[in-house]
Amino acid sequence: IWWWLNNGLGMYYAEGPGYLIKIEGKMDAQLYCDILNDEFRQSCDYYGFDMGQIIFQQDNDPKHTSKKATKWLVENDVNVMQGPSQSPDLNPIEHIWVLFKRKLNQYRERPDGMLTLWSRISEEWERITRAECLAVIDSMPRRILAFKKAKGGYIKY
Repeated sequence: IWWWLNNGLGMYYAEGPGYLIKIEGKMDAQLYCDILNDEFRQSCDYYGFDMGQIIFQQDNDPKHTSKKATKWLVENDVNVMQGPSQSPDLNPIEHIWVLFKRKLNQYRERPDGMLTLWSRISEEWERITRAECLAVIDSMPRRILAFKKAKGGYIKY
């Protein structure tokens, strides 16, 4: 079971997208922990997962690796996947964002304001399918192998 969170905006599992979070202002370690405690828990509950079953991936942003966030993850028995500090190719959420942006770009007219934009974002996030999530997750072994072959250098993903 996999989960990704990118800058607090969205998360997804192999089964599909998790709850979408609208961030007002700047996210810090406290807000990140609040998101873990609220939307992460709710998404786990929605899919019927125990947080201890999750393999959690996040980047090495300071708010993600803060003492506060690390403590929350440990206290809640969340298994955090360790990865290289700078490797977006190994962060599957980046590929979900590409898919998601394509869906948003299919609208003929630009949104007339933030409410319309958020409405579209919410609708398209919910339309991300289980198959789309699994396709990205299934590509991970190939990405990791390519990353190892490149000795941490550039890979095509």
